[in-house]
Amino acid sequence: MIGDYLPFWEKLKKVEQEKLEGCAKKQTFKKGTLVVGEHEECTGILVVTKGQLRVFVLSEEGKEITLFRLLERDFCLFSASCTMNSLTFDIMIEAMEETEVYRIPPEVYKQLREQSLVISNYTGEVMASRFSDVMWLLDQILNKRLDGRLAALLLEEQSFTGDSVLTVTHEQLGNHLGSSREVITRMLRHFQQEHLIQLSRGKIELLDIEGLAVLAEGSMR
Repeated sequence: MIGDYLPFWEKLKKVEQEKLEGCAKKQTFKKGTLVVGEHEECTGILVVTKGQLRVFVLSEEGKEITLFRLLERDFCLFSASCTMNSLTFDIMIEAMEETEVYRIPPEVYKQLREQSLVISNYTGEVMASRFSDVMWLLDQILNKRLDGRLAALLLEEQSFTGDSVLTVTHEQLGNHLGSSREVITRMLRHFQQEHLIQLSRGKIELLDIEGLAVLAEGSMR
């Protein structure tokens, strides 16, 4: 039930719990599915129960950059931006692997948020956390070297899978970092020359975790 994935569940009134239980619908998205596309505002609140979602923006030139990722028990407000007056930019959400979510209709969540101090406070906390993520990303883009950011991303991917062999393309890494595939390929080849990684078709093996960590210092979340 959805209550198992909401940290504020026990603080809600019985009628509020029943309303959420009655409206929340379970959905599954296959890997690569665009859950929310450009200019889509009202998909609804998404509560991740399994898998991983990537929240990203798209430039006028078509370049992607990942804002943050959502894992199990994470709460996505940007998929219902029509309920948030302060959200004025377009975001996109992609399933990075097969992902299961509960979807809460935006009109129901907006009504509950306006009636419940518990939900309102939690919404504020999530918004503050996501704003902090975006500000951290902005600092990375403006002030950190791309090689350090790439090393940090490789280590982040390894922490998600628990495997030192990553099944990820150069284009996907570029999309996360807001860079081109060509630039990422050149940098990965340099990493390989330094014996930090080993490249093969569609895979990257991390050979020197400590060396990558040194390079990624200042760019790890």
